[in-house]
Amino acid sequence: MPFRRLDPARIIATAETLASRVSERFPESGLSRIAAEMVSLARDTEKTASDLEQPVWWLRILVMASIFAGMMVFIFVGTFLSFDRMTSAAFDFVQGVEAVINMLVLLGIGLFTLVSLEERFKRRRVLKSLHELRSIIHVVDMHQLTKDPVVFTSDFVPTPSSPKRLMGAPDLKRYLDYCSELLSLSGKLAALHAQSVNDRDVVEAVNDIENLAANLSRKIWQKIAMIDPGASRRTIDKTGNTA
Repeated sequence: MPFRRLDPARIIATAETLASRVSERFPESGLSRIAAEMVSLARDTEKTASDLEQPVWWLRILVMASIFAGMMVFIFVGTFLSFDRMTSAAFDFVQGVEAVINMLVLLGIGLFTLVSLEERFKRRRVLKSLHELRSIIHVVDMHQLTKDPVVFTSDFVPTPSSPKRLMGAPDLKRYLDYCSELLSLSGKLAALHAQSVNDRDVVEAVNDIENLAANLSRKIWQKIAMIDPGASRRTIDKTGNTA
């Protein structure tokens, strides 16, 4: 079922192609460096996702050893201790229904904690990786922040503090489109984690990242839609004025 799972190799290939496109059209730009970083992040995500799908054997061995040690303790208490010769303090420790229930509850909590240890270990690793994705999404948003199509309107007057805008309308469209593609790619990298770790907290974190990327991409496409066809005949000179 090749279309029911995300293929990390294809995502990496898409990231590499996108990085080449950005560097060829906007060489030495900050966006080209971000695209290159996205390729590196995609490769790291592939390795992380592959590792997360494998059992953490050392942790499982540790959990099984702890459970076995706990069982030995209860067997020792129930088999080798003679209740006829127990001190009153030891007898008070195990007597009564309430004490038995408390012991069983503690045993259940401890067993659940040990069994879910691997899941929590993987979850912490995933959330750390997702934090990096969230950060790069905001970096992409910062790069498109000042790319405002309002500069192509006839009544636009720059101020001394206005950023220098040297792109024409066609290049600005491509720049914004590349930003949108980078955001979409980051959402797919986030989804790789949810594919590897079926955990509610991980799925919620992935959904948050995908929603963040989609909302920012929607804002970018609103800018693209504002670039009117006539703007392609106008350019921005080095002073920031339309010409």
